[in-house]
Amino acid sequence: MKVLQKDEQMTAETVLLKHLPKSYQVYGLLHACNRNPTCIQFIVDTWPDFKVILCRPDPQNKQASDWGKKLMFYTSDEKVLRKMLLEEDLIDWSNYVIIGGFESSHTSMVKEVFTQRRVNYELLACAHLFYLPDSSHLVTPAFDSDIKSRISSLDLSHAHLVNQTWKFGGGEIGYKKIVRQISNFPSYCITDDQGQPVSWLLLHEYMAMGMLYTAPEHRRKGYASVLLYTMAQRLLAEGHPVFCYVEETNTVPFKLVKSLGFIEDPSYRDIWAKFDA
Repeated sequence: MKVLQKDEQMTAETVLLKHLPKSYQVYGLLHACNRNPTCIQFIVDTWPDFKVILCRPDPQNKQASDWGKKLMFYTSDEKVLRKMLLEEDLIDWSNYVIIGGFESSHTSMVKEVFTQRRVNYELLACAHLFYLPDSSHLVTPAFDSDIKSRISSLDLSHAHLVNQTWKFGGGEIGYKKIVRQISNFPSYCITDDQGQPVSWLLLHEYMAMGMLYTAPEHRRKGYASVLLYTMAQRLLAEGHPVFCYVEETNTVPFKLVKSLGFIEDPSYRDIWAKFDA
C-alpha cells in the first residue's frame, strides 16, 4: 500500500485516462486535485503498476473534515480491493462514511466487506454515467439571445438556495460542499428579470456536472440544455473531462443529455452507498 506523492498523482492520472469511462469519477477527482491541491489522499495497492486506487480525506490534514467522510475507488481487480478494505487500516469504520461512484458489479463485495466489518449498508443512489469524449459529439441546442444574456456564474450568496434544492443537501455538510464548489470550480446559472438565479448547474469536486435544477415556474424553457451545453463547452475548451450521472429514478434528464450528444454504456451503473456502525 502506498500514498501517492504529487508527481506520482500526475502519473496515476495518465493511467486512469486509459480506463475511461469506468474510471471517470476517480480520474475526475485526481484531475482536479492535480491542478488545485486539496486535502485528499490517493492510495494504491502497488506502484507503479496499481490495480486499486482509493481516495480518502487526508487524516493528517485539519481541513479534511470539510471534505466530509467520503471514500472513492477504482479497481481493475476486485480481489485486491477486497483485501485492502478488510486487512488494511484505511477507513475509520466507527464513523458514518459515504462510498461514492463505484461500479455496480462490486456491490456484492462491498456488502460482504460491510458485513465483516460489522457496519450497516444503505444504498443512496444508482445512476447512469453519461460522458462526452470530445467536442465533435457536443450538439448545440437552440436558444435565443435573451437566454444567453442572462447566463452568469453563481456566487457564495447563492449557496443556501442551491443547498435547499439539492436532493442530498439541506444540512451543514451539503452547504459547505456547495460553498467549496462555487469557490473552486466553474458554475453557471440563468437569472430572472430581478437578477436572481432560477436555473443552475455546478461541478462536483470530482469534476462531474451536477446539482442541475430549474425552479418549477421556469421549466420547459430550455434552461437546462443551455446550462449543460455552456458548461460542457467550457470544460472541453479547458481540457477537463466532461461527464455527469443521471439517477435511474430520474427519467427526465435522460433525453436531455442524449440530445446534447452525451454517450452512455447501457450496461454500466454507478452506486453510492453509506455505512454506519
